[in-house]
Order: sequence, then C-alpha cells, then structure tokens
Amino acid sequence: QVQLVESGGGLVQAGGSLRLSCAASGRTFSTYAMGWFRQAPGKEREFVASINWFGGMTYYADSVKGRFTISRDNAKNTVYLQMNSLKPEDTAVYYCAADVAIGLIITASNYDYWGQGTQVTVSS
Repeated sequence: QVQLVESGGGLVQAGGSLRLSCAASGRTFSTYAMGWFRQAPGKEREFVASINWFGGMTYYADSVKGRFTISRDNAKNTVYLQMNSLKPEDTAVYYCAADVAIGLIITASNYDYWGQGTQVTVSS
C-alpha cells in the first residue's frame, strides 16, 4: 500500500512558476513509476508527465513539453513537478499517481495509487 500526498499548489499569474511535490509513504518507493495528471472543471483527467523508477526516463504531454519538468528523489520518497511559463489553461487539480513498473506509465487506468490532488490556478 502506498499513500501519496501532494503539496505546492496555489494561485499564480500567467508566466509564473510553481513546484508541486508528492510525498509517498512506504519503503518501496524506488520501485514505482510515478505520474502527474490534472483535471480541469468539466473536463476529463489528463496525463501530464511520467517518470520511471530511477528517474532515467521521462515523458510529457505535448501541452506541457518544454515548460514542465518531472523529477524524483528516491531518498526522500518524493516526486516533483516543476511548472514554468504557466498559462491559464494549466488551471486544474493536479494529482500524482504511483504503481510498480520498470518503465513509464502514461495511462491513468494503469495506476493503482493516487493522491488527493492539489489545486493550481493560473490567472491571466
């Protein structure tokens, strides 16, 4: 069982930056692929970024490529999402997800563990 707790969300102006963190419980964090998803009001949850168990592989949605960076610190059981050049369309609740995998996981249904989400609001 893995518990995930996101933090770092908030209100920021367009063009600004935020860094989300996701702290995971459990001693096997280093065996988990991690992902970030987001859900805006009235829209389906969408993939944002994924990172494999040791951090050597990452993958991003086209909408955030070049602006967002996913990283992890296995010693701290934490995964991060650095978000730069934020746009109003990035406004959403951001969720982190985890599951045991060697590679990347980009499909929400393939993740077993989810955090409660953190709100990111970008004003124009």
